Amino acid sequence: MKVLCFSSFSFSYLNRARVLYQSLRRHHPDWHLVALMTDEVPAGFAFDVADEPFDEVVWHNELGIDNVEGWLFKHDIVEICTAVKGPFLAEATRRDFDAVIYLDPDTCLFNPLSPLLELLEHHDIVLTPHLLEPEKELGAIIDNEICPMWAGIFNLGFVAIRTTGEGARFAQWWSDRLLEFCHDAPAKGLFVDQKWCDHVPVFFDKVKILKDPGYNTASWNINQRRITVDDMGNVRSNDSLLRFWHFTKLGPLGDTMTRRYAKDQIVVYELWRWYRAQVAAATSKGIPDRYWAFNQFADGTPIQRSHRLLYRERVDLQKAFPDPFGTGPSGEFSAWLRAEGLL
Repeated sequence: MKVLCFSSFSFSYLNRARVLYQSLRRHHPDWHLVALMTDEVPAGFAFDVADEPFDEVVWHNELGIDNVEGWLFKHDIVEICTAVKGPFLAEATRRDFDAVIYLDPDTCLFNPLSPLLELLEHHDIVLTPHLLEPEKELGAIIDNEICPMWAGIFNLGFVAIRTTGEGARFAQWWSDRLLEFCHDAPAKGLFVDQKWCDHVPVFFDKVKILKDPGYNTASWNINQRRITVDDMGNVRSNDSLLRFWHFTKLGPLGDTMTRRYAKDQIVVYELWRWYRAQVAAATSKGIPDRYWAFNQFADGTPIQRSHRLLYRERVDLQKAFPDPFGTGPSGEFSAWLRAEGLL
């Protein structure tokens, strides 16, 4: 089976993505690995795909999206790095591959995903739910059962599809929705790309809800999974091999959630210690902290979320300023904001 595997990120997550792709190279050297990047190379940073553990870079402005500057401006960094997943997934189904797999840049493989490929012989879409069983404690119910009721039942840090049949139909549907509605707006029933996929088991056939605890292990389900190392040195999740871990929220928040739910699982803390070391080793000094090229107008003025929301909601502003990042004759949205006392 010919497989394309991709992740979506900006340069501030390149270190995490390198760790992911290195693990993919180790376990699946024959896969075609794509970095989907919504960013621009930082000034003074030498970026060459030949030096990276992936095969190809696809930039956001290569996806054929109409008025890509205006579309990008409507999103913050989390929204846009998830929004581009749909258009690329749809485009990837038209390439010469049998299957496409998406993994978040803060995931890492510990064992091969070969059983997943076997599932894709009989299913066109594979998703993993946040939880595999009901919680028992009140705090866990609030954190882990109620949260997915607004964020989405399935964690879209992973999705796998066949490039034909229902897989291709799903990819096009998801692309259409994310182009228009990939927003972090819980009051409107939206949480970027995830909430849409609650519909998938109803809208599509040949869907596999993967309940193997070795897949997509993370802080939100670690209290339901016992992480151990067997006599052969393999990391296991319950009775399954640990296939990949989702190291979400690297930092204080992730540490808090891990301590809350891992409790006395020493192997969990060792995995986090190892991952931090790998990320540190993969970090380039030439990338400024929290860098994202589209956090500011062309003159360097920071863009506030309120500016993005206003532009998203006002069609008249979108027509008047097709390139809202600009500050010259072709784009004067920042000047308009200043005149209105909004900047």
